[in-house]
Amino acid sequence: MIGIYGGTFDPVHFGHLRTAVEIKALFDLDEVRLIPCANPPHRTAPLTPPAMRLQMLQLALANSQGLVADGCELDRTGPSYTVDTLRELRAAHGDTPLLLFMGMDAFADLECWYQWPHLFDYAHIVVMTRPGFTVPADIGSKRDRLVSNAALLQHAPGGKLFFQHVTQLDISATAIRNLIAKRQNPRFLLPDSVIDFIRQHNLYQHESLV
Repeated sequence: MIGIYGGTFDPVHFGHLRTAVEIKALFDLDEVRLIPCANPPHRTAPLTPPAMRLQMLQLALANSQGLVADGCELDRTGPSYTVDTLRELRAAHGDTPLLLFMGMDAFADLECWYQWPHLFDYAHIVVMTRPGFTVPADIGSKRDRLVSNAALLQHAPGGKLFFQHVTQLDISATAIRNLIAKRQNPRFLLPDSVIDFIRQHNLYQHESLV
């Protein structure tokens, strides 16, 4: 099985990396493909160009077996729709089960995503939750896809919905960017190799503080 974990990664940090390591182990995945969103359709454009965000991700994953920085969305023009990414990955990987990982905030807005029902045509959706979470009652037609046993995800290329508790470190890219803008040290929030890249290219020097 292959995990798919998208985001802007502006910049990638240890919260992202811890999640990737954990989901790989929890689901015994062959690999997790971390995919920088080139042109997010539902939010303002990231501060950093897609190619540089991919470079930071490659640096962060340099010594991480089974975690892959995937720049497939950088090769397309227009908005980076997840359904298009999944379609490409399905064509490349045949009937291998694909697991699309997302947080609760993303899942809550799923019906606003472009062609969202077709996501299930190409992958399972795994919603990452905090301990103590219970499945909401108002998930509508998606409830018919819900399974409570992760082993069932191995038996089909896609189509199922699963909720999984994961460790979620309280680290945000926004906070990191603000630290850097205030000339404060972000060490131990993201890999040193990524910090070096940020300094080399003078990234996030004028972040609007929030």
